[in-house]
Formats: sequence, C-alpha cells, structure tokens
Amino acid sequence: MRTLCASTLIGEFFVIGFAGLVAMKSDDLTHATVWTVCGIGMLLSVLLCGMITRPGGIQLGWVLQIALVLSGFVVPMMFILGVVFAGLWWASVHYGRKIDEAKARWAAAQEAAEAPAAG
Repeated sequence: MRTLCASTLIGEFFVIGFAGLVAMKSDDLTHATVWTVCGIGMLLSVLLCGMITRPGGIQLGWVLQIALVLSGFVVPMMFILGVVFAGLWWASVHYGRKIDEAKARWAAAQEAAEAPAAG
C-alpha cells in the first residue's frame, strides 16, 4: 500500500503545482492566494509520503484529501481536483491493501514451499 499511496501523493503534488500555474492566470485570485493554497497542499502531499506506514498515516491522507476539497472555497478549481484526488486516494488505499494481502499470501506460500526443502 505504501508504494501506491505514495505514488498518488506525488502525483497530487505535481497536479496541484500545475493547477496553481493555471489558477494564477485568473483575474479573481492573487498570486499569493493561489500559492498559499497550492503550496500548502503540495508540501503536505510530500510530507505525507514519509508518514504512510506510520500509525494514522492513512487517516492523515484522508484529512489532506478533505482539506483539498475544502480549499475549493478559496481556489474554486480545487473543488474538482479535491474530489478527483479523494477518489484516487480511496483507490490507492483499497487496492493497495489488496496488493499487500496478495503479497503476504505469496510470501507465505513461498516460505511454506521452501520449508520442507530446507529440512
């Protein structure tokens, strides 16, 4: 799950950065507002990559996804991105757990197959 979730967060980092560049062309938003919202989202995405395996890491990921949706009140395009990111986060967690379970079953089967050969 770690790899899938971390990949999602790094992808979010880049998409938020590019979205910030697009949002800066808006006459309704100041550059400071855009980079405050986008910069915080980008920073938290990168920091969370290192916390995925720690207790509460997945829950913090959900907090980040909710914060990204709510940041749409400041930068409206973040509503759409936030919802997309939340869907990607759900998929990363859901399928990442399935991948971890399959890896554990495969490792146990390999260990069981090697045990009689070693004995």
